Amino acid sequence: MTIASTIRKTVTRVFAATAAIAASFALAGCGGASNTADSSNTKLTKVTFMLAWTADTNHIGVYVAKNKGYFKDAGLDVDIIAVSKTGAELAVNNGVADFAVSNLYNAASYTDLKGAHIKQVMQVQQKPSAIWCALASNTAIKSPKDFDGKTFATFGGNESDIVIKRMVQYDGGKGEFDKVTVGTSTFKTLESGQADFGGFYSTWEGVQAEMYGPKLNCFTEPDYGVPGNGDAIGIITSDKLIKENPELVRKFVQASQKGYEYAYSNPDDAAKILVKEAADYHLEEAFVKKSMHVIVDGQYWGDPAKIKDGSFVLGTNDFTGTQERFDFLGEGHAYTDANGNPTDKVPQSKDGATNEFLKGAK
Repeated sequence: MTIASTIRKTVTRVFAATAAIAASFALAGCGGASNTADSSNTKLTKVTFMLAWTADTNHIGVYVAKNKGYFKDAGLDVDIIAVSKTGAELAVNNGVADFAVSNLYNAASYTDLKGAHIKQVMQVQQKPSAIWCALASNTAIKSPKDFDGKTFATFGGNESDIVIKRMVQYDGGKGEFDKVTVGTSTFKTLESGQADFGGFYSTWEGVQAEMYGPKLNCFTEPDYGVPGNGDAIGIITSDKLIKENPELVRKFVQASQKGYEYAYSNPDDAAKILVKEAADYHLEEAFVKKSMHVIVDGQYWGDPAKIKDGSFVLGTNDFTGTQERFDFLGEGHAYTDANGNPTDKVPQSKDGATNEFLKGAK
């Protein structure tokens, strides 16, 4: 299996609105973390953790925590499951999964606008990794202003449209472009000539392009006037679980936190663990190692020196940077309510996250 086939199919979940499934958040919950399993004569509480797409380095801390026994030490038997068709957020809201990888954008916007009851309890990624790229072979695109009049490969929604418009205008262009909806692969859409540019992540697709091709010419949001962090990827759970079993939430979050801390300090070993534990996804070790080194070198999970001296706690939710992004998108009228109708209400980061379960959080 080639590395291209392992790339997550729903990469632009951070970029795309999901109003169609959001209306289903009123569904009744089921399941939960009340079951127990007998492991080595010790009762462990069964917990389900749902992927947000295919296994990748955003999920690596959970795989490490499982492999290293951090969950078991906390009295948890964690089952890592594939993402449901309706999405990780809906699954967590309805109790189908106890925890999942998502992002603060989804947690806050779904809670404030869609009627969900979820919170991000740990924010792993502390700065944007989104990159907006054309094929390097497309010499007509040298900077974002050259997106004018070209075709954007989109997964739907208008959040990414607002981001690109700002980048193009910041670079001196008009911010006018066409769109085509991507089926499964932005790479294939660009290579087929159906679109001229699209969105990727520097920590995953950017690594793929560097190692295996196709080569890309990419531009980052902060360099072209886009404020805040739209990629505040982390772990979510439901308000119901927080209320009914806060100690279980604390145990899961702190064991996961330890897993991410280990991965950040030991990227090569963590990569080996992910490849082993997520064998069904046929990840290539060299690729995963490179992804982890991009994360570490770019300090995407925070400044390692500050983590070491205790001035920053890995996993801390960033309410300032994410709110800047919410406000920016609000100015562009990006939001819709649970019925898919436009709304001027702007989500509030504080409604979608809490740091209370992190070890060392102040």
